[in-house]
Amino acid sequence: MSTRNLLVELFVEELPPKVLKKLGESFSGVLAESLTASGLLVDGTVTTFASPRRLAAHITHVSAKAADKQVAQKLMPATVGLGANGNATPALLKKLQALGEDESAVAKLRKEHDGKADILFLDATQAGATLSEGLQKAIDEALAKLPIPKVMTYQINDGWQSVNFVRPAHGLVALHGNEVVPISVLGLSAGNTTQGHRFEAKQPVVTLTSADTYAQQLADEGAVIASFDARRAEIVKQLQAAADKQGLKPIEDDALLDEVTALVERPNVLLGQFEEEFLAVPQECLILTMKANQKYFPLLDASGKLTNKFLIVSNINPADASKVIGGNERVVRPRLADAKFFFDQDRKKTLESRLPGLGKVVYHNKLGSQGERNERVVAIASAIAQQIGGDGFVAKVAQAARLSKIDLLTDMVGEFPELQGIMGRYYAQHEGLADDVAYAIEDHYRPRFAGDELPRSQVGVVVALADKLETLVGLFSIGEKPTGDKDPFALRRQALGILRMLMETDLPLAFDQLIAQTLSVFNGGQEVAEAIKAFCFDRLAVNLRDQGASAQEVDAVLSLSPNQLAEVPRRLSAVQVFANLAEAPALAAANKRVSNILKKVEGDVKAEVKAELLQEPAEQALHQALAATKPKADQLFETGDYTGSLQALAVLKAPVDTFFDAVMVNADDPALKANRLGLLATLHQAMNRVADLSKLAS
Repeated sequence: MSTRNLLVELFVEELPPKVLKKLGESFSGVLAESLTASGLLVDGTVTTFASPRRLAAHITHVSAKAADKQVAQKLMPATVGLGANGNATPALLKKLQALGEDESAVAKLRKEHDGKADILFLDATQAGATLSEGLQKAIDEALAKLPIPKVMTYQINDGWQSVNFVRPAHGLVALHGNEVVPISVLGLSAGNTTQGHRFEAKQPVVTLTSADTYAQQLADEGAVIASFDARRAEIVKQLQAAADKQGLKPIEDDALLDEVTALVERPNVLLGQFEEEFLAVPQECLILTMKANQKYFPLLDASGKLTNKFLIVSNINPADASKVIGGNERVVRPRLADAKFFFDQDRKKTLESRLPGLGKVVYHNKLGSQGERNERVVAIASAIAQQIGGDGFVAKVAQAARLSKIDLLTDMVGEFPELQGIMGRYYAQHEGLADDVAYAIEDHYRPRFAGDELPRSQVGVVVALADKLETLVGLFSIGEKPTGDKDPFALRRQALGILRMLMETDLPLAFDQLIAQTLSVFNGGQEVAEAIKAFCFDRLAVNLRDQGASAQEVDAVLSLSPNQLAEVPRRLSAVQVFANLAEAPALAAANKRVSNILKKVEGDVKAEVKAELLQEPAEQALHQALAATKPKADQLFETGDYTGSLQALAVLKAPVDTFFDAVMVNADDPALKANRLGLLATLHQAMNRVADLSKLAS
């Protein structure tokens, strides 16, 4: 069956810029899925278009009509549908009538045994859907499934009916080749005309020749780059060219780039600048106000320092751009002046003098104020610091922890919450505090997300640990645990941050002790501690699997509940090397067998062997192999060479295999049985110091 290409466009008022890309992808994706389900599309290519005022999709190889298909309609058991004489019963006739058939269809019925009884089936040809039917269904589904954050209600042109959509829609295009497909939606009937750029189109209405000329006609006649990706690429190209002329570089921000792409139909990048005096304000403040409020791209010099120049992505391209540039410069100036005012005012008060204000800020109705929380963080941080350094280090940690949240009370952070921590660092440096204290105030929020950098100093790591532990343990202690996909306090992120710092900084901190120390400032017992540990280890397991480790390898390491989390990466690496040894499968299986045997024994089995009770050559050989191998493996383990420790165990494969083939562990003689169990316990102890190797057994 011949096919042609399809173009569908919904022309609307300006769409929400932060979700435009998702709206476009959803619109085209659901259209294609629905057409495929209707049999109208097979192996077509979908091109998505999304601009501030349109959602569109170009889909290749779409049929005008889907192929007919044979269907088998299950009716009822033969005993119900046919009487003793073989004639149709009223029940069967009623069923056939509902399907559009009459009594003549009885002769065409077939019986099929389903294992219990004969069932009547009607074989029929189902007509394939026409494109108008399939596309109507597809566009209805596409609009229903759009990820719209909030809909609005408006009247359509008849003045009576109201519809719900993200923005008022004013046009619908549906072209199959060059033919209009008769569909309707939101009170609009499909045609072949659309509108171009509000100000720069050669003509206000663009009449589309065919589905395939859509993008080119919009570009040529409508002054619109319809493709989101093409428009984005054009903005990147123009930004780089404009920056290169100045010997500078534009700030990199994918979210800003996506938002600006969703605000313009044909981009035109212009250069603006502001007074150099504003550069006395921390560049993070200036960059944020330009990006968040004005959607500008600040320009940086080669060292990454902010300059007084910025790039504007305009939606118009006048012959004389000076008025556009001047207007934008006038608009940004008050924003920068506000930032300078906030910065100057904030520095008139010391961080320490603001400390009482934290007591007036509610943290959680069950956990008190930010002031109370601050005291807990200081206590936790000080306890951790005492395990790492001397009095000077402890004093710095306590000072950084005490001042870490005070910038929340400043005007700058009140205006730009994204600057919390950053402004605390600037104000601390202004007061002459030590750099590691100042940077710890900024860094204690790190890592803020997966892949984020860790704090830059040990002072920062300790304060960050204390802050995240206080949040995690405190909320667990009052029953505020994540459930399913709900995690309102981002405790999964907090847990992962704690785990990363403990693993990647190699600090001599025991995980259990950290939880216990933190719990001591809350009302939580051992049950809460176990719940927190299980939660954290679950997050750790997910994270390690995401990094490429197998579930078995991760389980082998974490099932021993290592208390020094800095050892986890090395242990996991050792297990991965061991798993590739030829001896690994047999040793893992033997270890699993040993574990099962020891579990069934009542009471503890001591890893002790009396050489005089070893009767069988196989148990003697295993004892000798262990005596030769275990000290070497233990020595390597104690020095932290976990890979070498596991590799040393490979020589045990042969004596272990022979032991299980030739020796009866549960001997009748109690002394002999106890000795053999002691031998197995010694083997188990030797093999499971790095990880529980039984977890590697398939």
